[in-house]
Amino acid sequence: MVRDNPAAALKSLTAGKPFALTGGTVVHDDGSQSPSDIIVGADGRITIAEPFLDTSSSSVRVDITGTLVSPGFVDAHQHLDKTGVLRFTPNPSGTLQGAREAFAKYARTAGPDDIHRRATRTIERCLSRGTTAIRSHINVDKDAGFHGIETLAGIRNANRDRITLQLVAFMTPHPGQDFDWLEKNIGGAVALADAVGGTPAVSQDPPRYLDILFSAAVEAGKPVDLHLDEHLNAGVQLLDAALERVERFGMQGRTVFSHVSVLSALPRREFQRIAERLLALDVGVVTLPAANLYLQGRDYEMLPPRGLTRVAELHRAGVTIATASDNIQDPFVPTGSGDMLEIARWTLLAGHLRGDELAAAHKMITTAPARLMGLGRNYGLKAGARADFVISDCVDTDTLVAGGPDRAFVFSNGRLVSQSITENIRLKENA
Repeated sequence: MVRDNPAAALKSLTAGKPFALTGGTVVHDDGSQSPSDIIVGADGRITIAEPFLDTSSSSVRVDITGTLVSPGFVDAHQHLDKTGVLRFTPNPSGTLQGAREAFAKYARTAGPDDIHRRATRTIERCLSRGTTAIRSHINVDKDAGFHGIETLAGIRNANRDRITLQLVAFMTPHPGQDFDWLEKNIGGAVALADAVGGTPAVSQDPPRYLDILFSAAVEAGKPVDLHLDEHLNAGVQLLDAALERVERFGMQGRTVFSHVSVLSALPRREFQRIAERLLALDVGVVTLPAANLYLQGRDYEMLPPRGLTRVAELHRAGVTIATASDNIQDPFVPTGSGDMLEIARWTLLAGHLRGDELAAAHKMITTAPARLMGLGRNYGLKAGARADFVISDCVDTDTLVAGGPDRAFVFSNGRLVSQSITENIRLKENA
């Protein structure tokens, strides 16, 4: 068993070979944390994760006492077809509509090679920061065509052993949208994807548009993930219309509403009514703090709103809520590093969670999005799951979220894919 230099031992682990990790504090599915040993098989899956295991039969054992082992981070809402186009797509207004128009213009010229290069770079950056699963919405419309979803499907299929990537066929409506084109092409797009999505608020006929999306999802046997009510106009909300279709099409437990910024603009009683329906129909919510802080509320002359949905209240009501990056360095969000711990902090601060709810912010980037993506038994630090985890020098999830690690080792499918160490040169010289 290696004790003297666990960092060196972790870096020397051979891909495709079984190993055991002993003594680390493991974060379980329910959020509890306890010292446990982990045995990882040659297939890249966890054989067992329990306290006081007999690991004597393991040929490679690393003592990681004093470290925290968290499940890999999950980014349940990205746009990998848009990532990294900021310098090509100016958005002078800083608004949501300005961003849509800027990218729609660029999408007409974005070929597969361009999309592949940008998306791959962002995926690698996310992975290096501990994200082992991503769900990405990919535009499919008369402007972008199928370039984005075909390219991302190729990336997904080629990297199954490296990262879990799900694609949402984001059937993007535009003014003057040809519904015949949408109905003709949605089946082909959904066949390449893992879920069905769209943005009803932009459609000229939201009821018809919603029916097309839900019908396609049911026919393909795939879940729905909508951009819903990404605005602050309390007089216009489509939550009830979408919830009615969840019930009518039998999509309980298989539907996610992203953004739902309008909930923060509704009277509390109206919000509580909708929250109860979300809970009853088992509809999940994804908040996107970076995008909503940046894009929303620019036209307010006094006390501009934060733009997020009611994060804290949804969490406390028992609704499954995750947080995610949304866009990374494009006209929708000009910043972004792929670091889900950064997003968790933004969510805690902007979403009005309390200091004693840091663990909730951790769940919003781990078990909550894993549930919304349907990762099931493949996720978590338990027998049979993919060995996707982050080993850090933090003592618990509170310190992990609050300040992040100085040392971290990212494992995906049982293989070390990234390591990061922050060293203080002055302290090192004085040692």
